[in-house]
Amino acid sequence: MTITTTFSRDRSVDPQLSTLKAGVVGLGFIGEVHVRAIRAAGGIVHSVAAVSLEQAQAAAVKLGVINALTIEEMVVHPEIDVIHVCTPNVFHAEMVELAITNGKHVICEKPLAISVEQAEHLVELAKKYGVVASIPFIYRYYPSILEAKNRISAMTEPLNLLHGYYLQDWLSQETTVNWRIDPKLGGPSRAFGDIGVHWCDLLEFVTGHRIIRLNAHLMRVFNNRGNVEKISTEDGATIIFETDKGACGSLVLSQVSPGNKNKLWFSFEGANESFVFDQESPDSLRIGGIDSNQIVMRGAPTESSDAGKYSILPAGHPQGYQDCFNAFVSDSYRKIAGYEINELPTFTDGLRATRLTEAVLESADKREWVDIK
Repeated sequence: MTITTTFSRDRSVDPQLSTLKAGVVGLGFIGEVHVRAIRAAGGIVHSVAAVSLEQAQAAAVKLGVINALTIEEMVVHPEIDVIHVCTPNVFHAEMVELAITNGKHVICEKPLAISVEQAEHLVELAKKYGVVASIPFIYRYYPSILEAKNRISAMTEPLNLLHGYYLQDWLSQETTVNWRIDPKLGGPSRAFGDIGVHWCDLLEFVTGHRIIRLNAHLMRVFNNRGNVEKISTEDGATIIFETDKGACGSLVLSQVSPGNKNKLWFSFEGANESFVFDQESPDSLRIGGIDSNQIVMRGAPTESSDAGKYSILPAGHPQGYQDCFNAFVSDSYRKIAGYEINELPTFTDGLRATRLTEAVLESADKREWVDIK
């Protein structure tokens, strides 16, 4: 059954979603974000699972979840409809395949997989079993992002320059150790695979351009961290690229930039207008012009309908990261319930991110331009 619906600013819980029961695998920072989003969407957090049953039980107590299960128990449990995979990266493909082959819908943290071959397999598997399979590229859900997409789609002039950066500082100290620095857990790419794919997804989502060629240089500030020696994953990167619509662009990434907590910023520019977004000030979109600049505020009366359906609070009441995540999970669950959700980020988008990651690593290794396969 497919239900076609027109969303308004009312994002109240749909009664159909209150019967959906979820299992969450992995209970770090992002797992807790998923738990809050499930509840905000009206779903039920049926159970949690972790690397051990003891860790799952501790997380269940902390988060107020009734059931703590092993992963093997979760994927076959008859009451669970959807599984959220929030484990370290190298386990994603295995967990997703277990869930899908047991008939569960899946929301998988990015990266979908650590190789293109794995990601391709999971895309086909989701199609074969007919399950909803989504990836949380949640920055798409900022109303200011949707406003930029709407205005750019109405432009008659082409975009020429697409540039920006994504800067963090959580790894800026040599003493900081985290599982993401280990390729045996995080995969072969860190900064690009973790945050660079978010920026590239936004570029392609907002502008309609596709990156077709790139040249990447990886940066590693620390070769050793704490008691971890010979670190091979990158702390940052600089990338230049070309798109299928004739634009050129650049991206600077860093997880070692003091004072930048989550500084995702872009400027998409044509001959007469530029569109600037800053994730740390997400309730506004700056539109630059030849004679004047303007700030378009989220929730303004002139806001487009595409942005308005996710603009749930009055202007001046900030919406943020968790709100985006809540909206993404709500859309995923609406899709499971049979609603038509046109732009839900899916495993196909996860595969795209994996292809871009592979190209970045290849370019940096060969020190040359690489075409996106």
